[in-house]
Amino acid sequence: MEQISFFDNNVWEPLASRMRPEKLDEFVGQKHLLGEGKVLRKIIENDCVSSMILWGPPGVGKTTLAQIIAHTTKAKFINFSAVTSGIKEIREVMKQADMNRSYGEKTIVFVDEIHRFNKAQQDAFLPFVEKGAIILIGATTENPSFEINSALLSRCRIFVLQALGPAEIKELLKNALDSDKGYGSQETDISDDILDKIALFSNGDARSALSTLDMIITNADIDEKGVIHVSDETLEQCISKKTLLYDKNGEEHYNLISALHKSMRNSDPDASVYWLARMLESGEDPLFIARRIVRFASEDIGLADSKALEIAIAVYQACHYIGMPECNVHLTQAVIYMSLAPKSNAMEKAYLCARKDAIAGIADPVPLHLRNAPTGLMKDLDYGKGYKYAHDYKEKMTSMECLPEYLKNNSYYIPTEQGNEKKYKERLIMIKEWKRTH
Repeated sequence: MEQISFFDNNVWEPLASRMRPEKLDEFVGQKHLLGEGKVLRKIIENDCVSSMILWGPPGVGKTTLAQIIAHTTKAKFINFSAVTSGIKEIREVMKQADMNRSYGEKTIVFVDEIHRFNKAQQDAFLPFVEKGAIILIGATTENPSFEINSALLSRCRIFVLQALGPAEIKELLKNALDSDKGYGSQETDISDDILDKIALFSNGDARSALSTLDMIITNADIDEKGVIHVSDETLEQCISKKTLLYDKNGEEHYNLISALHKSMRNSDPDASVYWLARMLESGEDPLFIARRIVRFASEDIGLADSKALEIAIAVYQACHYIGMPECNVHLTQAVIYMSLAPKSNAMEKAYLCARKDAIAGIADPVPLHLRNAPTGLMKDLDYGKGYKYAHDYKEKMTSMECLPEYLKNNSYYIPTEQGNEKKYKERLIMIKEWKRTH
């Protein structure tokens, strides 16, 4: 057996770069924006592109989409890096773009990781965006509301790109195997099962998936006929994760998170840490686990220990900041805390009970005394009439009914005796008795 190499096949450019689509019809994913008749597709096809921010996780096609827009609209395309470009470079390019505009040429300035630009750098774009000298397309993985100047943001449309699903990732992988830009000129023996595992491991990141495919094919065995054979062992070695624990339909993915959730619910810290380790060593996204722990903190603990939610949120942030493998200890801290905390499902039961009545009365009007009356007409219609402001009363509560009349005797939150919830139960009993006697 021999190993295939980049040099043997004159392959020097990364697969993700070689497979970058050049037309909208080649673009995979983002159907909510680029499907037939969808808003962004219409804007591009009708050459009505204005400044915009593309917000989404890594590897979903933000840079590719910007290049397709520039190609489709026949605009001059300038690629800026927020890491290496300063105000001087920005102003020089803006000056050239302003000159090109006088000749009728559009200029698209693409800024990758625009959230890394400081306020002064972002402000340098503002006058040129405002007068239409450039079309600014910014790409960011961070919430633009927090990271981009409000003045610049108000002049841009925000388009939210979503992580690619496993089926979309698999489509990209198959395209790479079939295309002459990828491995179409080589005979490759790779199973659907392995493609599914790559798709799951990539966590919606097309660049990561294509890089993984590139790596395993480069390191796969090639027989005397020139056929490349990709095995599970090759995949494991290249990604250093036992992703083989997940089956092709991803069922084990859900089985493991179920096992973790139920172990924490059953107050079993040892089993909880074991299932956590199984998931992390299988290549699971730590943020997926952290999100499930946040849900658990309210669904299975709630007011029995309010600190559980604080810890869950803190651990999610820690995972976001530092990632694997360092965040494994934070997740361990979280699952052990959740396992040992007192349990109550009163929050979920309260919501489900209220939800049933809310759906049944979804069109019922809000009682007049609970409505605000910002205008004279509303006051004339008795909006707010009879409302009692709790802070005006000694006990900081009133006997005013806040549920619709036909639901006034309903109780949704039924606290347990677990942990701190015992105190809330006593408080609730006192409140209800006071209201009954007043």
